[in-house]
Amino acid sequence: MLYESISAETMVRFVRLIDPEYDLYERSGIPRNIPITNQMAAERIVKEIVEEGRFIDFIETLVRIDAGGFMGRLYPIKGLVQIVKTLMQDGFIFDRSTGQFFENARERASPDWGRLRDGDERQAAVLRLDVVANSALVKRNSAGKVDKAYAELRSIVNRAVIGRFGRLWSWEGDGALAAFLFGQKERSAVLAGMEILNELFFYNRLENPLGEPLRVRIAAHSGPIRYRVNPLELLKNETLRDVTQLESRATPVDSLCVSGNLFLSIDRVIHERFGAEQQSEFGKVRLYAVNLEQP
Repeated sequence: MLYESISAETMVRFVRLIDPEYDLYERSGIPRNIPITNQMAAERIVKEIVEEGRFIDFIETLVRIDAGGFMGRLYPIKGLVQIVKTLMQDGFIFDRSTGQFFENARERASPDWGRLRDGDERQAAVLRLDVVANSALVKRNSAGKVDKAYAELRSIVNRAVIGRFGRLWSWEGDGALAAFLFGQKERSAVLAGMEILNELFFYNRLENPLGEPLRVRIAAHSGPIRYRVNPLELLKNETLRDVTQLESRATPVDSLCVSGNLFLSIDRVIHERFGAEQQSEFGKVRLYAVNLEQP
C-alpha cells in the first residue's frame, strides 16, 4: 500500500504527524549513507506502529491526507479503502465528522476505546455523578426496590455516556465517573449530563419504585488525563480529582455543574439552557437543572 503510493521520505513525514521524534534510520539501525527503499521503509514503519499501538492513529492520518492532501499536494493512498473496511469488520466505526475510528459500542465498550495505551496522555472531558443521601435511601427502602432503581439509573447513565462515545471508568455504590476523549468531547460530556437529569426527572415521576425520588449531583470538567490500565492509578489523575471536588462542593442537588474551562467549548444553543455564570471556590461555573417552564 504505502510503498506503491509514496516515497520513504514522505512516509516518515506522515509518521511524524503522530510521532514527531520518529527517525527511520535510528529505528532500523541502517547507516544514514545507505538509501532505504520504499518497500523496506513501509514494512518497518507499519511493523513499529502496530507494535506501539499507533496503527489506527496512523490510518486516521492517512485518511485525512488521502482526502485533503498535505501541504498543498494530493497523495492518493492505494489500498486505503480496504484497510478502512477491515477496521470496520474488526469492530470499529468511522466517524466522518471527526475523521476518527471508534469502537462500535454495540459490540464492545472497553475503557480504552480500543485505542489508548498505558501512559498515553490526552485532553479529556470528564463527568462525575453522585447519588444524594445514598445511605439513607438504602435504609428507608427494601433491597429489591433499591436494586431495581439503581439498575435503571445505571441504564440511563450508560445510554447517555456510551451513546456519545464516552466510557464509564468507575461506578461505585453511589456514583459514577465517565470520560470523553474523542470527537466533540466537551459537548458530549455536557449533553450526557443534561440527558441524565432529564431522563431521571421523568423516571422519578413515572416509574421509580422507591418511596422517594432518586436525586443526583453531576459535574463536568476538562483537562489532561494520563490513561492507566490500573483503575486505581487512573483515578489518581488530577483532572478526575478536580471533577469529584466540583461535584461534591459546588454542585446543587438535581443539577449539572460545568466548569468554566469546559464551558468555553460549548455552542451557544446549549449555553441558553444554563443559568448565569457563577463564582465558586473552583472558579467560574454554570448550572443546569430541569425546568419545564423554560422555552
